[in-house]
Amino acid sequence: MKYHVIHIQTDFAEEWQRDLFEQQLFDLGVDTIDGMDYYIQSEILESQIKNLKSKISNTKGALLLGVEECPDENWNAAWEAEHPIQELPLGIKIVPHCAFGAGHHETTSMMIDSLVHSNLSDKIVLDHGTGTGVLAIFAKRLGAKQVVAVDIDEKSVENARENAALNSEQIEVLHTSAFDFRPLTFDLIVANIHRNILLANMHAYAQSLTPNGELWLSGFYETDCPILQAAAESEGLQTIQVLANGEWRLMKCQKEVH
Repeated sequence: MKYHVIHIQTDFAEEWQRDLFEQQLFDLGVDTIDGMDYYIQSEILESQIKNLKSKISNTKGALLLGVEECPDENWNAAWEAEHPIQELPLGIKIVPHCAFGAGHHETTSMMIDSLVHSNLSDKIVLDHGTGTGVLAIFAKRLGAKQVVAVDIDEKSVENARENAALNSEQIEVLHTSAFDFRPLTFDLIVANIHRNILLANMHAYAQSLTPNGELWLSGFYETDCPILQAAAESEGLQTIQVLANGEWRLMKCQKEVH
């Protein structure tokens, strides 16, 4: 998968201004930020370049320095050099490569903490947008009967399979964007990805949960909670808990049984 890097110089008076700016870039397809470098899949950049340039030029405190192609091999080498193997609780080890989810981001740590404090015995779990596979691996290590992990990024799928093998956990990792795999329903679905992806898949989440099954969503800010909660409720998913870590949120929903 090809990436481009957008170099942006920023100078915001308040931290919330930076958070808002970066969230707006995420909404336009940026998926990774490293200092002044904003990474986006090349095919997404083609359709969003005008919107991105407009957003940057109209944002006080942001200056576009340039855009350039980032070949796969350079991206991978740089990422791996800066992100060595991660040692996590329960003896879990993660090699992050290009995939999000080394285990230390606020959203990932909230998910892991929630998994650790849950009874997953005999549960069937889906990790949607698995990245490195870290949440799927934790779920299996904590007693889940079966864990399915999916991602639309082929390199993430490879990374998740590598990490599952590294930790000697049996996890089915699938390269797909459709909910057409088996099992068809899950006791728990975890999804630590972008807000817009969560919204787009809310119906599929609801349809893929067992009665009283739970959906855990993260990867978004406090300001995103109302729209996500409304979308969940429209699909018969009741919000039962919202956790916070800084500006990030984790929302837990449960499928209503009529």
